[in-house]
Amino acid sequence: MLKKSLALLQREAAETGGNTLKRTLNGFSLIAIGIGVIIGAGLFSLTGIAAANNAGPAVTLSFVVAAVGCAFSALCYAEFAALVPVSGSAYTYSYATMGELFAWIIGWDLVLEYSVGAATVAISWSQYLIKFLGKYGLHLPAQLVMSPFESAKLADGSSVSGYGNVPAMLVVLAITAIVTRGTKGSAWFNALVVALKVAVVLVFIALGWKYIDPANYQPYIPANTGNFGEFGLSGILRGAGVIFFVFIGFDIVATMAQETKNPQRNMPIGILGSLAVCTVLFVLFGHVLTGLANYTEFKNSAAPVAIAIEKTPYAWLSSAVILAILIGYTSVILVDLLGQSRVFFSMSRDGLLPPVFSKLHPTFNTPFQSSLLLGCFIAVFAGFVPISVVGEMTSIGTLLAFVMVCLGVMIMRRTNPDAPRSFRTPWVPVVPILGIVVCLVMMASLPWETWLRLFVWLALGLAIYYGYGKKNSKLRQAQERGDADAQ
Repeated sequence: MLKKSLALLQREAAETGGNTLKRTLNGFSLIAIGIGVIIGAGLFSLTGIAAANNAGPAVTLSFVVAAVGCAFSALCYAEFAALVPVSGSAYTYSYATMGELFAWIIGWDLVLEYSVGAATVAISWSQYLIKFLGKYGLHLPAQLVMSPFESAKLADGSSVSGYGNVPAMLVVLAITAIVTRGTKGSAWFNALVVALKVAVVLVFIALGWKYIDPANYQPYIPANTGNFGEFGLSGILRGAGVIFFVFIGFDIVATMAQETKNPQRNMPIGILGSLAVCTVLFVLFGHVLTGLANYTEFKNSAAPVAIAIEKTPYAWLSSAVILAILIGYTSVILVDLLGQSRVFFSMSRDGLLPPVFSKLHPTFNTPFQSSLLLGCFIAVFAGFVPISVVGEMTSIGTLLAFVMVCLGVMIMRRTNPDAPRSFRTPWVPVVPILGIVVCLVMMASLPWETWLRLFVWLALGLAIYYGYGKKNSKLRQAQERGDADAQ
């Protein structure tokens, strides 16, 4: 199995000059990036769903369980990010431990997750924008907020078909422009966005706390109905599975390694710090939400926060929550666009994709052509494909990447036991094994349509790999020359 040596990866990390990414990010920037993608609109919807259907007020315990599950993978990511501080995240780690084919599979799948995720979020962003503007009597033409495959009935009873979802396209293109200018500008924008939406979450917690009705916490763990996952202990576990996907995002921090100052120190701070901050906020948020309203009131509601706000005299919070969702979606799109372009950058530098994806801007030192191409593709996808086709952003590829990273830590400990590690995953192999088990269980719980989508995408990717990537692999060419870096 053709692998990249640790020595080669570390030389790439130490490169300087015009063909390398600028190191502009510090630990705070990385924490902000992680929070930016973790705190999205899912917090405002999935919390109520998990409480009503699975855990009741004990949804706070579900958050803790999900966070612990994520922490196993986060600890493994932190060791790899410090040991191999180059772009590519799980793609790069798999290249060093399991070989080129596995690396291609992971890299190809991660890009799908980021792309489909960004398009899905952009379409939802457009829908929430319409709701927000509608509160102030502003209405966009229906034809400009739908794909050509969708139709809507107007107030006069007539039906119209969409021309394209213009707001969804514009938000993707606007954020692409920000990403193209580099992580310094992106990090500044993301830090501002994170500050705003965290402020809204904190305001909800602070203002809602004094209106909590303790009776809503009785019983804190509702009795199981007789079906697995419907309350009781199994309900807490099932609730953790539902809200697990709210946490996913810290892994994108690892794609920023080659743009980070002192990555051996700052990457673990960014990965573990963002996970820790979000866990505290999520537990407090869930506690206030289920304290303001009885968990049964959230049944079949996609907007549980609106129900909870009705229990307070702060009606203006409803608009603020929609604004927070818009802000949250914006930062999720930004980080998805950052992550996918950096994965393609690494794959292109290895020769597995055409050079256009690794060409850097002469001023900003960013993979600008890759960002522009992917941004335009996602904008078209978001504008002309209905959300029913795009579907919810699933996490099967990310979970698969988690499994690979946890497995990779164990392999690297065996193959390179003496390599200097500024951060070491504790209790190896217990922590990686627990991470693998948790992720496999989560993957097994996903619907078959998600698996089908994954297999179709991977089949397309393998065709490209064998048709282009394998022939142009720089590592394979080095092996043919007898280079020691090719294992």
